[in-house]
Amino acid sequence: MKQTYRRNYHTIGGKSLAALAFMAIIPYLLFVYLCMAGKITISETIILYVPVILISTVIGYFLIRRSADSVFYLSRETRLIETGEKNDPIQIQADRELNDIAADFNSLLGRLDKMKRKNQEQATQLMVYSRDLALSYQKTKQEEDLKNRLSRYVGNNLVEKLMDSKGGGLLDTERREVTVLFADIRSFTTMAESMSAEEVVRMLNQYFSVMVDIVFKNNGLLDKFVGDQLIAVFGLVDASGNAAENAIRTAIEMQAATKEMMKKRLQAGLELFEAGIGINTGNAIIGNIGSANRMDYTVIGDCVNVAARLEEMAMGGEIIIGEQTFLKNTGEFTIESRGEVYVKNKMEPVICYNVI
Repeated sequence: MKQTYRRNYHTIGGKSLAALAFMAIIPYLLFVYLCMAGKITISETIILYVPVILISTVIGYFLIRRSADSVFYLSRETRLIETGEKNDPIQIQADRELNDIAADFNSLLGRLDKMKRKNQEQATQLMVYSRDLALSYQKTKQEEDLKNRLSRYVGNNLVEKLMDSKGGGLLDTERREVTVLFADIRSFTTMAESMSAEEVVRMLNQYFSVMVDIVFKNNGLLDKFVGDQLIAVFGLVDASGNAAENAIRTAIEMQAATKEMMKKRLQAGLELFEAGIGINTGNAIIGNIGSANRMDYTVIGDCVNVAARLEEMAMGGEIIIGEQTFLKNTGEFTIESRGEVYVKNKMEPVICYNVI
C-alpha cells in the first residue's frame, strides 16, 4: 500500500521549506513590511536587517545540516551492511522519510536473511543428496563390477541371487554339502602334440565356452580350468532343483554338446576328441584359499578327490557318479550300478554308477 506523506517539521521536505523561509522569505518579508510601514530608516535597516538575515541563515543551515547528517548516517549504515561489517538492523532517529527508509531497509534485510538461511539449508540438503547420490553411484558401480566378475564364474541367474543375498553368499568360509563335477578331454596330450598352439587354444576356447554355458544354465558354479579339465560345483548357492540332479543334467548335456561339436569338426576336417565326466556329492570346505597376494575361491575335501578319481575312470563319452549323488537322484535319469571300485588314496572301495 502506497503511503502518503504530509510535509511538516518531521520531514526533509518540511525542514527544507522551513530553512528556505528562515534564510530567504521571512527576512525579506519583514524588511518590506517595515519599509512600507515607514518604521525604519536606512541606518536602522542595516542595524536590524543584517542580524535578522544572519539568524535566519544560521537556523536554515542548522535545519538542512541536520537532515544532511541523517542522510549521511543512513548511507554509512547501509554501506557497512553491504560490506559485511555489520549485520544488525539500522537504528536511526531522523526525519520521517529516513526512518521509513531505514524500516523498509531493515524489513528487506530480514527477508534477505531468511532467504539466505533457507538457501543455506537447501544447499546443505543438496550436499547431502549429492553425497548420497555419489555413494549410491559408487555402490552401484561396485555391484556392477562384482556382477561382471561373478558372471565369469556363475550364470546370470545365480549372479542376481548372489547380489540380492543378504548373507553375502560366497563370502564366508564354511563346510557344506556340494556336488562336484570334473570333465576332462580324453587323450588330450597326444592330440595336442599334432596341433599347433593356436589350434589347441582355439579348440579349448570353443569347447569351454559351450561347456561353461551349460554349467551356468543348470545353476552350477565354475570352480576352475586345469589344462583341458573343467571343474564345476553345484549346491554352492541357492538355486532351483537339487544339486545332484543339476550336476547329472549338466553332464548329459555336456556329452550331447560334445558330440554335436565333433560332427562340425569332422566336417571341417579337424581333430576329434571325447570327454569323460565324474560327479560326486559330499561335504566339502568352501572358501578363499591361497596367499595374501592371490586368493582362489574353491572347494576342498574328500568328495572333491573322489569326483576327480571317478572322472579319471570314465572313458570318452562316459559319466560316472558316486553313491551319494545317486541317492540324491529322484529317478529322473537312467542309471546303472558299476559296483565297488578302488580309487587312489582311498582304503575302502567306492560305490559308483554309470549314467546312461
